Amino acid sequence: MSRALLVAVFSVGVLVGPGDAEIRGQDLRTDEAPEQDPVTPGGAGPARANSGLLTEPPLLSSAIDEAFARFGDTGSPSNGFYLELSNMITGSGWVSIGPGYRQEILNGNGFVDGSAAVSWHAYNMAQGRVVFPDLLQKHFTLGGQVMWQDETQVDYFGVGADSLAFPTQYRIQTVDSVGWAIARPLPSLSLTGTLGFLRRPDIMSPGGTFQSGAPSTVSMFPTVPGAADAFQPNYAHNEVALMSDTRDHRSRPTSGSLYRAAVTTYVDQSTSSDLFSFRQYEAEGLQFIPVTRDRSWIFALHAWTVWSDVKPGHQVPFYMQPTIGGNNTLRSFADFRFHDLNMAVANVESRWALFTHVDVALFMDAGNVAPVYQDLNLAKKSYGGGVRLHSDKATFARADVAWGAEGWAFVFRTSDVFRLARITRRVAAVPFVP
Repeated sequence: MSRALLVAVFSVGVLVGPGDAEIRGQDLRTDEAPEQDPVTPGGAGPARANSGLLTEPPLLSSAIDEAFARFGDTGSPSNGFYLELSNMITGSGWVSIGPGYRQEILNGNGFVDGSAAVSWHAYNMAQGRVVFPDLLQKHFTLGGQVMWQDETQVDYFGVGADSLAFPTQYRIQTVDSVGWAIARPLPSLSLTGTLGFLRRPDIMSPGGTFQSGAPSTVSMFPTVPGAADAFQPNYAHNEVALMSDTRDHRSRPTSGSLYRAAVTTYVDQSTSSDLFSFRQYEAEGLQFIPVTRDRSWIFALHAWTVWSDVKPGHQVPFYMQPTIGGNNTLRSFADFRFHDLNMAVANVESRWALFTHVDVALFMDAGNVAPVYQDLNLAKKSYGGGVRLHSDKATFARADVAWGAEGWAFVFRTSDVFRLARITRRVAAVPFVP
């Protein structure tokens, strides 16, 4: 990034403080292919973003153009070493960083990749994977990954819509091994199957750096499923997901849609009664509607729901229960604010181009959790507005101010609000991250 852009982005992060913002650097996803430049109708060449309502300051334009000319918008790193700036969950702190190495194999038909990172709150991650992304003329993908994670300060407020107003925290360490296959009968349609083995998670009192002083989840909630167990079970897990994706861009969509349905099964491998075996059904939709022809005004609509299918006498561990709250679900509430067996959330956002590289937005978020799916409603609400900085294809910074029943919140992130990590993430969602 240019020096001017780095100063601008990191200055915002420092001003809001390490507890309120997470800066992850440029929105690069190493498990996605580079995007092509947008093309104007009739094949007239690369399309430019709308110019916005106001003339953009030259300093801002030059800083953004220089940054993206040097680093690109999205896509895979080249062979060799790189900085690992992702693979950390919400709550890890305002920055995470570590080394990574990627190398193509078999004449470019696949690649191996390994990386590790540590974050502001001493979250740790190490992963290795082998991927063959474009088999059978780009209609098929095979991959495998092993990931170790140590999340030191995960918030937990209790079960239900009326849970504690203050957080407890726990530390969770996991090792997950997964393999997956993706079939693409059409460029916009994919069917994904994943198989994995999750070694028994370790649940502990919070640790890491810059601790908030929140009480231990294990001490405060000894009766919630899984909290008091000295040893968690091993899990075999699998998922089948069907997705249709017609968005014009992944990191800054201005038109198109994404619809996804998934079934995830966790099978308890350790207890004689299969106490912690369960299944989750998930449905999600994104729709981007341009109001004006030049896409200077668009509506972004999002809905997501999860239903836990739990047999009588079985349980879902607290760290696997669906949860909402935080930067991309209910923005006026804390991360991981509400947990239960079932959840639903909806977001409506209106975006206007202020400058060529700056959008402003107004939004409303609504959602809730419930022990019985039929009891779900959208009673928890957030209202607010924000600013997005972007290139033609990628959002690289956003700041939102939101208000709700629990007061005001400020959110700063380095990706679009609907840049959904769960679409490309293959390891088990432990803990469940909204």
